[in-house]
Amino acid sequence: MSADAASHSSGHLTDEHGRDHVSPADIALGVIIGRTSEYFDFFVFGLGCVLVFPELVFPFVDRLTGTLYSFGIFALAFVTRPIGSVLFFSIDRHYGRATKLTIALFLLGGSTAAIAFLPGYQTIGIWSCVILAAFRLLQGIALGGAWDGLSSLLALNAPANRRGWYTMLPQLGAPFGFILAAGLFAYFEGALSKEDFLGWGWRYPFFVALTINVVALFARLRMVATHEFAELMETRELVPMPVSELIRAHGRTIVLGAFVPLASFALFHLVTIFPVSWINLFTDRSVAEFLLVQAAGGVVGAGAIVTSGLVADQIGRRNTLLLSGGMIALFSLSSVVAPLLFGDSLAGQTIYVIIGFGLLGLSYGQTAGAVASSFGTQYRYTGAALTSDLAWLLGAGFAPLVALTVSSTFGLAWVGIYLLSGALCTLAALAIDRRSEARYE
Repeated sequence: MSADAASHSSGHLTDEHGRDHVSPADIALGVIIGRTSEYFDFFVFGLGCVLVFPELVFPFVDRLTGTLYSFGIFALAFVTRPIGSVLFFSIDRHYGRATKLTIALFLLGGSTAAIAFLPGYQTIGIWSCVILAAFRLLQGIALGGAWDGLSSLLALNAPANRRGWYTMLPQLGAPFGFILAAGLFAYFEGALSKEDFLGWGWRYPFFVALTINVVALFARLRMVATHEFAELMETRELVPMPVSELIRAHGRTIVLGAFVPLASFALFHLVTIFPVSWINLFTDRSVAEFLLVQAAGGVVGAGAIVTSGLVADQIGRRNTLLLSGGMIALFSLSSVVAPLLFGDSLAGQTIYVIIGFGLLGLSYGQTAGAVASSFGTQYRYTGAALTSDLAWLLGAGFAPLVALTVSSTFGLAWVGIYLLSGALCTLAALAIDRRSEARYE
């Protein structure tokens, strides 16, 4: 067997000097582990905003108002995420990608784990709210710093006819992270009394975050230390650029790119965090049971993400985004009759979750690739990060707060109207950017 054949059969590539290159599959594994840890941290906090913080941190108001206050704190991380990106780009330029990732992931895991020790309002008063908000701000800064460019590395190393498949792989971290967070909360919420759950049970998922982030750090550092990664940096494929220069060169691209995934990002928290708040506040259904239904929805979402890769390789990423955006628009219109689909009907709630996760996976699977491909190689690393930050802020950061506010005031049908606005933004952005269609392939 030749050296080339042996290298191929082992799943690794080598250059002309015999140095090891990791395969796209190896890169994908590191990316998935990293993304899973990030989403786990965020979903744990989001579920805490529904099941814990209203009573632990905001007991001086009613449960609905306490949940709205919690969702306000939830949004803070999306506000500080762009700040974290800019701050850690500087660290990247001066001290390297490995140093940047180490600081960011320890900050992310440490901030999440520290919340496990948060005293309640009854113990330290308003300082409980202040400390919770401070840790949430740090989570956002850390997540901005956790951008590693591995998704772009994966896309650049993927075969031309399989780019849709390989660029969807990092997105699997979202359902995996949610399934893990929902499963932990479902277990403790269902197995413990309310007193024990609020006393200590909820703290365990937060504490687990640090361990998960350490595992993710080593998985990602293994990729960053490869020859391929260093080579791409040397050829300016994945080099952090000054933000001011990026905005001058690609300001329009950043704005349009932020609106392209808006349908997916708006749906993101409308099938994960928001439904749990509605079930907890306005129905008699077991929250633990509903979380398990959502975990099953996460499995459906993961399957739909995989499907998006197959579809994109057949019809193109742009057409996949148009298709999924149109389907989300139809789903949002059907949600105008949300009391029939959701409300107090157990079957309706389950259908809403399963269909929602399926559409989320189909659309979300190609959003990262669409954002990254909007930029040339010189600006890809910085541009993709800041565009993604802006898209998350516009589409997802305030979604639970807005959805719960309008639904509790005007009824569930308004959640569908809110989602429709996101779908229309996606379709409009794709239509306006039609001249740059090749960027989405």
